[in-house]
Amino acid sequence: MPLRYFEVDVPIHHTTNRRLKGVHVFTGEASSKSEALRIAHEVYDAALAAQQAGLEVPGRQAGGWGARGLRPDWALDWQAAKAGPWNDPYSWLSHKPFEL
Repeated sequence: MPLRYFEVDVPIHHTTNRRLKGVHVFTGEASSKSEALRIAHEVYDAALAAQQAGLEVPGRQAGGWGARGLRPDWALDWQAAKAGPWNDPYSWLSHKPFEL
């Protein structure tokens, strides 16, 4: 299957204040949604391990995947993560035509 660019949205919450919520977004190339989820999780785990060891968080990996903006007091809910094709919000294709 050919590679496509995917977005993986993972719900997050603050570990001490559960009212604080958000989404951590990963993007990169994969051949399927399931592969995108797997790669995003692997990249996150590697970045978290580096951060906890006091090392620099790795930059972009193969296929454009990376984990930036890790916050120590936030937990990711991988069970609720969703993957789908990435839609560039700045693409001319995503904008509505100008109306008079």
